Amino acid sequence: MPVQSYYDTLGLQRSALPADVRKAYRKLSLENHPDRNKSIDAEANFKRVAEAYVVLSTPDLRAIYDQYGMEGLSSGAPKGHDGYTDPWVFDGDAHKVFREFFGTDNPFQDLFPPQDEFQLGPGPSVAQRLRRHQSPPIESDLYISLEEAFTGCVKKLRITRKVLNDDGHTTTQRDKILTVNVKPGWKEGTRVTFPKEGDQGPNNIPADVVFVIKYRDHPRFRRKGNDLIHTTRVKLSDALCGCGISLLTLDGRQLNIPVNDVITPAYMKRVPGEGMPHSKDPATRGDLIIKFDILFPANLTDDSKRLIRAALP
Repeated sequence: MPVQSYYDTLGLQRSALPADVRKAYRKLSLENHPDRNKSIDAEANFKRVAEAYVVLSTPDLRAIYDQYGMEGLSSGAPKGHDGYTDPWVFDGDAHKVFREFFGTDNPFQDLFPPQDEFQLGPGPSVAQRLRRHQSPPIESDLYISLEEAFTGCVKKLRITRKVLNDDGHTTTQRDKILTVNVKPGWKEGTRVTFPKEGDQGPNNIPADVVFVIKYRDHPRFRRKGNDLIHTTRVKLSDALCGCGISLLTLDGRQLNIPVNDVITPAYMKRVPGEGMPHSKDPATRGDLIIKFDILFPANLTDDSKRLIRAALP
């Protein structure tokens, strides 16, 4: 038995206008809605009416169907066709088509004709109206220590999100663990994106979940580019005569750094290769820059002043 054409399904001629297609779908979808029609073939008719409406109300799909039939839709239009060329198959969700058309799932509600039935000229196609929009990204700060940024680490983060049930309409809250592999050298502001891990819903594409790397304050270092900055206090005598700086690194080594220069307020000691690793080349590292806070004596005796004047030019 030949498959009934989409035009026959909606009771239309091939010359039917878009308004005729909408009017026919409105009438037949309500007549065959399974919540209103308890006949054994209501569900199948409801789906067939929805499929016919999607095709005949979408200009590209209708053009392919008119010229090449069902084979053209399921296989794609022949090469060189100017319109819709990809294969198309109805996903079978007639309730989604009904909901998008009427704005409700309830077939007993006082349903008025959709607004675009009164518009002049072509409105958005049903394919466009059924195209779901993705929710905005959900961003959260992920705080790590400088040590973790230096060596790299693994962070496991629990999120709670809504997940669609098998009926495609209701949701359940479920927990999920997301794993962030922090690479050595990652800077503050690095973004880690988990596509479509946000809340699921029948009419939306889940949002991307985004974690933004932030640093906790560190007692000894702050980062600038790929360099590490450390500020140490020295006595005035050490600033003038030289000293040694002992410093614990982020990876647990003890550095002993001699300073033989005269330390002025603007003086900085640069130690090459003791900074942060480059994120794209962890074997390459920035520098350690030591700044100095010089401790001046609160007062000097007259003898001390004479000695300093004699020692300094």
